Amino acid sequence: MDKKIEFEDIFRDGAPGYKMLYLEANVSNEPTPESLRKDLESLAKEIEGTYSIPDINKIPAIAATRKAYKTFGKDPNRYRPSQEQLMRRILKGLGLYNVNALVDAGNLVSISTGCSLGIFDRDKISGDILTLGVGKKDEPYVGIGRGVLNIEGMPVIRDSVGGIGTPTSDHERTKVSENTKRISVCLHLYDPSSVSPDSVAMLLKDVLNKYCGASEIECRIINP
Repeated sequence: MDKKIEFEDIFRDGAPGYKMLYLEANVSNEPTPESLRKDLESLAKEIEGTYSIPDINKIPAIAATRKAYKTFGKDPNRYRPSQEQLMRRILKGLGLYNVNALVDAGNLVSISTGCSLGIFDRDKISGDILTLGVGKKDEPYVGIGRGVLNIEGMPVIRDSVGGIGTPTSDHERTKVSENTKRISVCLHLYDPSSVSPDSVAMLLKDVLNKYCGASEIECRIINP
């Protein structure tokens, strides 16, 4: 694991207590397997039986992510974190879409924990350093399936070229595809007291192993 993770002072100051779970692994990315579809459907039914839409923002991990948005000057109701978007889809009866094994495995972990995460094609990341900071005014960014996205005031991970991931949407440039063989995963713990980092790491590794044939897994928890 040769990626170095750095943090901008503005992020450190605005998100005290934050931890990142960083993982790299070799994988095989295929169409979403039926077993994963069923697990997502089962999770959706559990969500429907447990929460209503007003409850979502109160889930500790989601509330902490939204708090960070507000601290950095972003409206989390206009630019919702992805895990919140997914839960709202479920509770509106829209169901969960399937993309591929890697994307859907990430969604399973995100919904289960309330934490946002980005899964990136390791070979598309430029340079040896990833930096977690805050989006700047007019900073160029193309979100997956969203087009140009205004990331000013939004937590953002950058490589040597520019932004690759935010809790709202990851960038088209580093997204996974059927050709992806190795991944980098950044899972964001804005409130580690509500979700055990070790438990999340175990879940993430198990899900990637089960559905994406993960091997040579390297994982560490990073404090800013």
